Amino acid sequence: MKRNNIYAILGAFLVLSSCSKKFTDKPSLDATTLSNYYNTAEEVRGLTSTLYGLPWSGYENRAMDAIGDVMAGNEYTGGNDDPPFLNFSMASTSVRIADAWNVFYKIGGWTSEYMKALEQKKAMGGNATFIDPGIAECHFFRGTVYLFIGRIWGDAPIITDPGKAALSGNFNIPRYFQKDVLRFALEELQLAEAGLPETDPQPGRVTKYSAKGMMAKLYLYLKDYDNAKAKALEVMNSNQYELVADYAGMFNSSSLNNNKEALFSIQHQLTSNPWGSGNQKNPDRGPSNLQTDEASMWQLYLPSMDILSAYEFGDLRRKGSVMEQGWTKPDWKPKNANAAYNTFMANGYKYDTIQKEGDGGIKNGTRSNIAKYVVGPGKTYGGETVLGMNTGINTMILRYADILLIYAEAVMGSASSTSETTALAAFNKVRARAGLTAKTSITKDELLRERRVEFAFEGDYWFDIQRQGYAKAKQMIEAQNRGTADAATKVTFAEKYMYLPIPAGEILQDPELAKDPVSYY
Repeated sequence: MKRNNIYAILGAFLVLSSCSKKFTDKPSLDATTLSNYYNTAEEVRGLTSTLYGLPWSGYENRAMDAIGDVMAGNEYTGGNDDPPFLNFSMASTSVRIADAWNVFYKIGGWTSEYMKALEQKKAMGGNATFIDPGIAECHFFRGTVYLFIGRIWGDAPIITDPGKAALSGNFNIPRYFQKDVLRFALEELQLAEAGLPETDPQPGRVTKYSAKGMMAKLYLYLKDYDNAKAKALEVMNSNQYELVADYAGMFNSSSLNNNKEALFSIQHQLTSNPWGSGNQKNPDRGPSNLQTDEASMWQLYLPSMDILSAYEFGDLRRKGSVMEQGWTKPDWKPKNANAAYNTFMANGYKYDTIQKEGDGGIKNGTRSNIAKYVVGPGKTYGGETVLGMNTGINTMILRYADILLIYAEAVMGSASSTSETTALAAFNKVRARAGLTAKTSITKDELLRERRVEFAFEGDYWFDIQRQGYAKAKQMIEAQNRGTADAATKVTFAEKYMYLPIPAGEILQDPELAKDPVSYY
């Protein structure tokens, strides 16, 4: 971990929120001390609110696409920083890898210092009834980021006292075995499960069931099917979550933020100075012919030819996820200085690959654009408020659909197929929303395909491929078409790409990271 990051963490718990109306409001720079703060539930929740939004931006913006979907074969991309994830030539100097690393260790460090401060306050006589849930909230975030760390880098550092490391000047922190990193993540989530409430009056706050759901995901990754099934079932039996009927609506408007399907979301809001606080997927995914003076659009990431071939005929998720020839959005009425364009878009936005470019047409490499998290051309043009690159839509990290599919796969376990009744019921709920017919039995490959299209462009499919093991991952990746509509492209996959390299800058400052991993426990 970089020295300047550690020192930033040291001061993080002094940067608190005293009177936020929304729990994602940016913290104020108060001269906070343990003796005069954390005396109310609002003050403690103001502290933990800082974990929900801004710290995630470096991963959520682009690294999440590059790692979760470009590398997985769901997205095609150009530019300078992302093509290595398409053709597996990633280097330790990658900007995306460094960004992801900095985000996860920053959040891990913040939570460690927050927990220390809250424990000290409790020892001074602070009220445990609201301090303990705050500590549990920190455990949830620390467990979640170490789940990401263990899946992305495999063997990696575990840092629980960054302040002590900074003050000691000892930055010789080793890598620990992946099994220990994931065990640490699990233990953190178990502490979160024990300390979080079953419900929270503030939409978007994590609860006991958020922790159970994340544990189910971790257990599935570990192939601990019994525990994955048990935790998923606890979430299902809570009757607190449902599938949102409008699949597309979850991803094209902030009006469905913190919906009944969301177990954990990165929280966003727009301000007059939105840098880092808004969702920035709109410009990276939106088609260039949708750009206006309110909304930037440069389509850095496109649906891959391979993901387009993965959808079954009639799957309603396709239109909710992908813009293709004939895709329309009547409410969006973008305008620019071109009269022909304005005439073409007069009755609403049309995605057209035949119309002349500039006059409303668009013709990119895969003849398609991503629809998820594209909220449109701006309020003046029939969409919701967009401030340049920024929108107010949350990014969902864990949805109830995932719980249902985790349960189905956990029931299947190590078998290649299942026709077990409860597994089919969970699986077919997801298919029913997509407008597809129910299955009477499901294979492992069918389940993986269902996960692929359900969570397309949500940064998750790489981890589904990875957890199959090297031989199956190689087979899946080398079968993909990673090219364009004009030229199909195949790649060769090597085992060294199962996990990403540790950023070169981190190894320069901590040479221990270049050595073999050791045991943490």
